[in-house]
Amino acid sequence: MPDPEHPLSQENQRPISGWMKWLDRRTDIHSLLNEALDEPIPGGARWAYVFGSGLLYLFLSQVITGVFLTLYYVPSSDHAHTTVSYISKVVSSGLFLRSIHAYGATAIIILLFLHISQTLLYGSYKGRRELLWLSGCFLLALMLGMAFTGYLLPWDQKAYFATAVGTNIISEVPLIGEPLQQLLRGGPQMGTLTLSRFFVLHVFVLPGMLIAFIAMHVFLFRKAGAAGPFKEDPVYPKLPTQKFYPRQLVMDMVASLLIVLALALVAYFVPVHLGPEANTSDTSYIPRPEWYYLPIFQWLKVVSGRWSLFGGILLPGLLALLFAAIPFLDRGRERRPWKRPVVVAGFAIFVACYAGLGAISYRDDRTDQNVAAQLTRQKQAEIDYMRQPFQIQSQPSNPVPVALVTADPLIAKGTAIFAEQPCGGCHGDRGEGTTEAPALIGIGQKYSSNQLAFLLHHRTPQMIKGGMPPVDLNQADTDALVAYLRSLK
Repeated sequence: MPDPEHPLSQENQRPISGWMKWLDRRTDIHSLLNEALDEPIPGGARWAYVFGSGLLYLFLSQVITGVFLTLYYVPSSDHAHTTVSYISKVVSSGLFLRSIHAYGATAIIILLFLHISQTLLYGSYKGRRELLWLSGCFLLALMLGMAFTGYLLPWDQKAYFATAVGTNIISEVPLIGEPLQQLLRGGPQMGTLTLSRFFVLHVFVLPGMLIAFIAMHVFLFRKAGAAGPFKEDPVYPKLPTQKFYPRQLVMDMVASLLIVLALALVAYFVPVHLGPEANTSDTSYIPRPEWYYLPIFQWLKVVSGRWSLFGGILLPGLLALLFAAIPFLDRGRERRPWKRPVVVAGFAIFVACYAGLGAISYRDDRTDQNVAAQLTRQKQAEIDYMRQPFQIQSQPSNPVPVALVTADPLIAKGTAIFAEQPCGGCHGDRGEGTTEAPALIGIGQKYSSNQLAFLLHHRTPQMIKGGMPPVDLNQADTDALVAYLRSLK
């Protein structure tokens, strides 16, 4: 009779023939398939178990569509918006695939919530599954990081200002906030270095970590075994089992196909918009994050001021630690949700508060006439931009000689700072001057380096009257900007 401790013994292996036998002799693929498909499920297959497989499918979908988008994308402030516009307006099915990628991120958040809810209600974290739960918590954090880093890449108004708000929040972390913010941004302001770093995080670092933690999560799941329904014992399962194949596999495939269909329909009939290119000097733009970050945005408005440290950093950090520690705090073997009121009620209260904060944010935006009007204008600007034909932006002709820029890294750094700061909005992209501010070409012959540095940080009444904003740069960045200004000839 089969060994109950080794359910995948030779007697349970399904027969093979033909090319599979040829392949199995060389790869042992038959044993691998048996290992993957013969996972015993206490109590049998259920629709409640499809969320994990759905998340794995969505991750693969994001990888495939992301590779396609990367073929055209250039992570620089000069070209990012143009390349995304090219994908959306010119490339065949480009807007459709970009929409699937964007809506896929939203679908992942929804499935993550359903997966966590099912795990908590079923008490599936009990019975030597602490590491499995912790690996899932890391996956949740990594998925949120993927959504955050991917949001900036289109480099339109919404992406720029929402990310500016997000990175400003990071600077509120005690001791390491400002260094961490500058590490993410690549400097005090957002620009090409910020895009490059977010691109590396979104395309290389976070996906690599996700793959590693998904593999760990699956390994730990297989090691601990399926938990089964909430009436099952978490340590010594007693219910009759059913193999993963074929019933649970069919359920997972049906669920994944429904996700495919829903994503395709939404992407086709309601494609995502791309707004106008980010204008860093636009002070009228009202940033709003994606809907799943909106409750956090509203909460930070509530706890601003003297409560920002406690409400914005300490309390969320404490809640995150409590969430990760649930398997270590709830040690009993009881899994029925009505017998675990603390965990279930705590989760329900958190979800209700989170949804309530999001609803309050929507209500505030709708009841404030000025905000509502500005948000409507911003939305209309996105619609108008999507209706315009694709146009290649003219490449700026940098007045600084290329050889000089490449030979002097200080001027190269100053060029980047000038592009990131709102200087170009008034003085022109190349300092050639506009109707709002005079030209900067030749200013290096008029003022010394020390005089220029002093003027940047001590505006004259005439400069203030002309609308020049204060410059917030450290000494190294000031020196680089001065070097660039003196090179304008």
